[in-house]
Amino acid sequence: QVQLVESGGRSVQAGNSLRLSCAASGRPYTSAAMGWFRQAPEKEREFVASVMWLGYTTDYADSVKGRFTISRDNAKDTVYLQMNNLEPEDTATYYCAAAVRVTTASRLPSAYEFWGQGTQVTVSS
Repeated sequence: QVQLVESGGRSVQAGNSLRLSCAASGRPYTSAAMGWFRQAPEKEREFVASVMWLGYTTDYADSVKGRFTISRDNAKDTVYLQMNNLEPEDTATYYCAAAVRVTTASRLPSAYEFWGQGTQVTVSS
């Protein structure tokens, strides 16, 4: 069983930066894809970024490309989402997710079996 715990969300003003962390347990590392998703009120959950535990392949939604960076620290069992130049449209609950026994990372929430509880990011103008 994989457990994911997000942290780092808070309220900031537009233009500022935040780094979200996702601590993983349960050894999801083998053939695992890690993803960040977000969900704003009354909107569907949307893909933000993904990275493979083994390797360096990353993927980003167009809306965050160039502003957000996903990374992982295998020694700390943690995945990060560095968010720069935040915009009010980035306001959402951010979720970390894991898909095990895969060779590529999907943008579809349904492809991920394990989810964290979410961390709130609020960006004011």
